[in-house]
Amino acid sequence: MDRIDLVLMLMQQHMNQALHAHQYIVDRRRRRLRRRAARSIWVRNWISRRPEHGLYDCLMVELRNEDPRAFQNFMRMPPDMFDEVVERLRPALTKKTTHWRAPLDPGLKVALTLRHLASGAKYRDMQYGWRVPHNTISIVVREVCMAIVDEYREELLKPPQNDEDWRQITDNWMRRWNFPHVIGAIDGKHVACKAPANTGSDYYNYKGFFSIILLAVVTSDYKFMWIDVSGKGSTSDAHLYNASVLREALEKNDIVGFPQPDPIQVTQRMSLFSGGR
Repeated sequence: MDRIDLVLMLMQQHMNQALHAHQYIVDRRRRRLRRRAARSIWVRNWISRRPEHGLYDCLMVELRNEDPRAFQNFMRMPPDMFDEVVERLRPALTKKTTHWRAPLDPGLKVALTLRHLASGAKYRDMQYGWRVPHNTISIVVREVCMAIVDEYREELLKPPQNDEDWRQITDNWMRRWNFPHVIGAIDGKHVACKAPANTGSDYYNYKGFFSIILLAVVTSDYKFMWIDVSGKGSTSDAHLYNASVLREALEKNDIVGFPQPDPIQVTQRMSLFSGGR
């Protein structure tokens, strides 16, 4: 066997090995796809019976017609307000009907979201009563929350614009809670989350779970004036406040219309924020 024959033989052997490896990969991929096709179900039978047995089409209709107070307890709002919210969000939540399946009704999406926000129920627990897959619920909740923000932001999240607006807030604190010169109550709230990748114990709080911190200021009637959701669970409220744009704006007197000091009895006092220890 000369050198050329040896080279040709080695090349042929290498090509055969490459072809065998390629065929093995193709066969394994085909087997995986067959297994996936065998166990996948487009719509489970009990989910397809949502119109006959789901909470939205059955229980909520009964509550609306027979017990509006129970409807309000369930949705945290009366039927007429629920209908108004649905109609305002309908353009953002309506999807096109396809040949594969009909889209979820916007009213069902709103009901799912409100119930989740009101009860804190897990998506996997909600899927059985509402007969909507848990992964679909997770998408719906995010979709509806964003639609609510887009629709109501300019209408409901207006900050005070002048001295008169701020003084109205302080007057409400005095009238309702007998606390003078208060602009807002500030506090932090731990919101449970999965630990982000490669963060160690940064999000692990003193209560024993992973969280992000919602730092918020509210008025005397529990309306949000300002929020910050950037805090890691291991961070204290004081540290979050010290690093916040709120503190910077207060120290630089850079808040539009913020009131000047007024007398409390015989002393001059600035308006203040009330917070827990």
